[in-house]
Amino acid sequence: MKYSLLFRVWHWLNAVVVLGLVATVLLRWTLLAKTQTANLLVEQLALMEIFISYDQGVLLVKSLRIELWEWHITLGFAFTVLVVLRLYLHFVDSKKRVAFTLLGAYDKLLHIAYCALYAVFGIMTISGLLLYFSQELSLAKGLTHNIKNLHQFFYYYIAFFIPLHIGAVFLNDAINKNSLVSGMIHGKDFEEKN
Repeated sequence: MKYSLLFRVWHWLNAVVVLGLVATVLLRWTLLAKTQTANLLVEQLALMEIFISYDQGVLLVKSLRIELWEWHITLGFAFTVLVVLRLYLHFVDSKKRVAFTLLGAYDKLLHIAYCALYAVFGIMTISGLLLYFSQELSLAKGLTHNIKNLHQFFYYYIAFFIPLHIGAVFLNDAINKNSLVSGMIHGKDFEEKN
């Protein structure tokens, strides 16, 4: 399949932004987990004869988490722009579309998986914006909590999709030898290069 330049640019920008969003969450949940990291700071600083309380350690961790979360928010706004661009591309991109009924079973499954992914992208965008603007929108605390849970639930879908997508692309290239990776980089079909 031949991909337009605009779609390829969208794809790689989206890949960078999504990986950045996933990374900020993983860092927050692992290296910057409040309890463990605060305890580590207290212990390590004590070895250097710098003594702080656990509460002070938590404050230090929180200051790092705030900086990290600013990156998450910035990437979230970039993601919103990319989701809107993807909607635009769906309607105007020049690549040929085959009617769903004419697709083979594998391609139908692939089509459904990508539709589900784009639906999740939409949910993540809307829920992220609602969380960010929750005070301005005067959302109830319970509703905000439910939106946050929904946002986190679909985070797992995206985190699961990333290695699945990469593996499927390389598997497809190995089986079909049609070089999806090269096509997504320079836009040429495998047949065009030979």
